[in-house]
Amino acid sequence: MKIAILSRNEKLYSTRRLVEASEARGHEVEVIDVLRCYMNITSMKPEVHYKGRNLAGFDAVIPRIGASVTFYGTAVLRQFEMMGVYPLSESVAISRSRDKLRALQLLSRKGIGLPVTGFAHSPDDVGDLIKMVDGAPLVIKLLEGTQGIGVVLAETKSAASSVIEAFMGLKANILVQEFIKEAGGADIRCLVVGGKVVASMKRQGQEGEFRSNIHRGGTANLIRITPEERSTAVRAAKTMGLNVCGVDLLRSNHGPVVMEVNSSPGLRGIEGATGKDIASMIISFIEKNAKAGNTKTRGHG
Repeated sequence: MKIAILSRNEKLYSTRRLVEASEARGHEVEVIDVLRCYMNITSMKPEVHYKGRNLAGFDAVIPRIGASVTFYGTAVLRQFEMMGVYPLSESVAISRSRDKLRALQLLSRKGIGLPVTGFAHSPDDVGDLIKMVDGAPLVIKLLEGTQGIGVVLAETKSAASSVIEAFMGLKANILVQEFIKEAGGADIRCLVVGGKVVASMKRQGQEGEFRSNIHRGGTANLIRITPEERSTAVRAAKTMGLNVCGVDLLRSNHGPVVMEVNSSPGLRGIEGATGKDIASMIISFIEKNAKAGNTKTRGHG
């Protein structure tokens, strides 16, 4: 097969591993900088061009699209879908998961466990918003934040009010969530491939740090998850429509709750913690499913 990997940097661990796994299984693979792609949106004859040539003839495309380039990256991926190229995860599913508010609303509709979450526009409603999520301490999140950036723990009601009003004053969209204290600064990353949890790890934040992101100095260890946690991760992935994703869970007193569904999960931490060759599992999934035009959306929506 001929596989395209949409990645801004071919030296990134996850991109390198996917290239190695593809080549080891006998496939031809090319890393393509999604921002250097440009499109011909002619009726009935969609094309993607890259550095002066037409990117025709690919069987599958693996999107490794960073959050900061979601809009353009998903537009390029949608163009590949319209050309009949099989996407590992579809453009509409990536867009769905990247919109944190929309993702939480969809998960909520399916009855999947979530932290109590509030969303408001007017500073006049801050008092009731705080009460809605059971008061302080609480977590305030920028909707556009990634890797733990733009996430604040407010210990008191007055601190929460000040931070929320400050963000609102900057016209930033925020979520307010209950603080799951019993999680102890740890979360569980479940890696889902083709509707199955293929690996899971526990990420523990540094001493005194409630965010467990490895980018923020957190550590990762192998963990055995419960059947309920496994089911929650699989249902969350299915709700987003993602074939491959990382589902981040917290262990709360009312069962597992989903913090986020990541459509472009890093492989370094989870391969290191579990010793599993997840890159090869992803390529194996593509081999079984990559058929021309095998997308639900075909570029629609």
